[in-house]
Amino acid sequence: QVQVVESGGGSVQVGGSLRLSCVASGKIFSIHDMGWYRQAPGKQRELVAIITSASTTNYADSVKGRFTISRDNTKNTVYLQMNSLKSDDTAVYYCNALMRNRYRDYDPIGSWGQGTQVTVSS
Repeated sequence: QVQVVESGGGSVQVGGSLRLSCVASGKIFSIHDMGWYRQAPGKQRELVAIITSASTTNYADSVKGRFTISRDNTKNTVYLQMNSLKSDDTAVYYCNALMRNRYRDYDPIGSWGQGTQVTVSS
């Protein structure tokens, strides 16, 4: 099972940038689709960025054009570059390995890490 450790969060002002990192365990990291989730206080965890094993990317509408997901298979690492941050981006960010379900949606299949807190203030 894929296990992950997230890092790179912090406190920034509106309009600022952060780069999150997610280091995953396992020798077969490269075959997994990977995703970044976030969970704001009182809200459900949502999938905001996906990168497939072929490095195809997809984003939630709320972050499209501002966030960029990438991966380095030599380092078993997935990144999330976040630019033009808004107060609504405040959340704990998690990454996980993904698998398509029967409805063609993505489900998390690995263990959840502790996440990394991102706080955006005006």
